[in-house]
Amino acid sequence: MNQILVTKKLYITPELKRKKKIYKFDFFLSVFLVCILISFCIYAEYNRNKDEEVSQEILANMNMTEDNTVADSNVLIAVLDDEEQTEELNAENQAEQIKNSNKTVQTTQNGFRYVSIGTVRIPKINVEYPILDGETDSVEETEDLLKISPTKFWGPEPNEVGNFCIVGHNYRNTKFFSKVPTLENGDIIEITDLAGKTINYRVYNKYEVDPTDVSCTSQLTNGNKEVTLITCTNDSKLRVIVKAREV
Repeated sequence: MNQILVTKKLYITPELKRKKKIYKFDFFLSVFLVCILISFCIYAEYNRNKDEEVSQEILANMNMTEDNTVADSNVLIAVLDDEEQTEELNAENQAEQIKNSNKTVQTTQNGFRYVSIGTVRIPKINVEYPILDGETDSVEETEDLLKISPTKFWGPEPNEVGNFCIVGHNYRNTKFFSKVPTLENGDIIEITDLAGKTINYRVYNKYEVDPTDVSCTSQLTNGNKEVTLITCTNDSKLRVIVKAREV
């Protein structure tokens, strides 16, 4: 018996042509969007690295200033001893004068003025940054400063009685306050003011709150010196609060 092979001929209809064009367009559009997303991520990471460089440059300048402050203080004491002056300098006023003299006004690229008021160092997570303080404390100003370094959010000056609140970005890497959510009770936070004085603060509480909850900034510390670190959760939906008290 002869077998008859029948080959079906596929006809390219206008409808198939139209669908083929649509699939091709969707493919190229997807590739284009992926490229845009990758480029955006690379650009964002580049900006973060540039901001990190600015922050570390500020920190280096502050460390040089602190070294000069210590040297100047030693010279002052030597002069007073040589002249045998009996009048004692008020320690608090002298420290305040040193802090004010070490405040250098700087300006961001967007025109916001700020000063560096101290440094924060957290040995456990290998963090050390200058603490910035803006001129107006506006939302726009704070957001601009946070791109450079952790920033004062509320409270007294560093190492003064009260609750000194610092806010920093969580970039979900090793920069700024990204590792702050990993801190635990007992960990140490070191705050150095512009007079060169360093105080250790021990973490005693950590919790999460809604972004609108600012109860963590309360200044009711019973006369103690406290530090509050504020950053975002990894999904940016809540705020991580880390409370520490002077050792």
